[in-house]
Amino acid sequence: MSLKERINGDLKTALLASDKQTTTTLRGLKSVILDGEIAQNKRETGLSDDVVTQLLAKELKKRKESIDLYDKAGAKDKADLERAEITCIQQYLPEAMSEDDVKALIDKAVASAGDAGTQQMGQIIGQVKAGAGPAADGAVIARLVKERLSQ
Repeated sequence: MSLKERINGDLKTALLASDKQTTTTLRGLKSVILDGEIAQNKRETGLSDDVVTQLLAKELKKRKESIDLYDKAGAKDKADLERAEITCIQQYLPEAMSEDDVKALIDKAVASAGDAGTQQMGQIIGQVKAGAGPAADGAVIARLVKERLSQ
């Protein structure tokens, strides 16, 4: 079963259970996937699970940024709604990599770059992101690469 089919099935289940929060979140995800299909001219064939996973990872990142803004503005109720959406979205994403796993990827990228300094930071971040895929947050990767290169 593809990721899109799984989301559609879970949406039907949420509708039958009258779960408003999950229904709203899954409808939003379904819309994002449809937009992606239209943008890539793949409405008939659909997107691969890898592309859908990338779209969901972007949505997760948006929710995290919104939580930061809501917390700074003191809108706890809106931040809690975003947290609930994050919980729902995370069901469809691969398990996040631990910092130790990301550090191992960073060490491998630094070793392949040779004498890596802060000038190669962007290249190393790119290599690690490519290796980790959506399983690691870009901000975490950037922070860990910066720490590693400043040693």
